[in-house]
Amino acid sequence: MRIRGVELFLKVAPMKGIMRFGKKGKLSLKYLGPFDVLERIGAATYRLALPPQLSAIHNVFHVSLLRGYVLDPTHVLEYKPLQIREDLTYEEFLVGILAQKAQALRKKTISMVKVLWSNHREKKATWELEEDMRIKYSYLFD
Repeated sequence: MRIRGVELFLKVAPMKGIMRFGKKGKLSLKYLGPFDVLERIGAATYRLALPPQLSAIHNVFHVSLLRGYVLDPTHVLEYKPLQIREDLTYEEFLVGILAQKAQALRKKTISMVKVLWSNHREKKATWELEEDMRIKYSYLFD
């Protein structure tokens, strides 16, 4: 008997200096979830549907340890599955060239391009030699 559409976050009890879920200090989790509400037990207690990893924890909680969750589609991240090789590496593809610059050395100038790779955000774009990129990805420079 689930309460339709109601999901709650569960507060992780704060104990200074204790490592929770592999994180310590500022990076430790404040809330877990969201979890479905199975039933309302009393005026201030709820039974939650906890995953098997949390089976050692009693599933009835006071409202002071719970926080409401409003479903928002922007919270869901889309991802493409990665093709991982046997040696645990994957191939990256050039998505586009973001910028171009000339790096001045003592006696010569080197042309460089800022490359956006697949599976990376724009902040992780790298500067590569334009000459190498022209050889590997000539279709981008036509």
